[in-house]
Amino acid sequence: MALNILVVDDSTAIRKILIRVLRQTALAIGEIFEARDGLEALDVVRNNPLNLVLSDINMPNMDGLGLLAELKGDDRWRNLPVVMITTEGSEDKVGQAIRLGSAGYIRKPFTAEQIQEKIGSLL
Repeated sequence: MALNILVVDDSTAIRKILIRVLRQTALAIGEIFEARDGLEALDVVRNNPLNLVLSDINMPNMDGLGLLAELKGDDRWRNLPVVMITTEGSEDKVGQAIRLGSAGYIRKPFTAEQIQEKIGSLL
């Protein structure tokens, strides 16, 4: 089964790098959707079948923690795995993401192996 993945990050460059890394993994990747912040991500989630969300924490408009709270608070998306990908060094924010229901996190910079390992362990 091909995985449909949403990549959420306010940096176009990071989104493009992450998409390239996803394509380099041995995972069966279907469609990859993009969003610049949590608000755009919610629109994508509402309108597309997804298997996974990879989201930055620090973004304008709605950050990754707000997005995570919205998804985990809605029965339609409660079981959709969300992995935080961040430069965030604060254990407080990472801990908050885990408490909100994040399936884990990956620190930037990341490798294709780290992405494949994390996603493979979830699905």
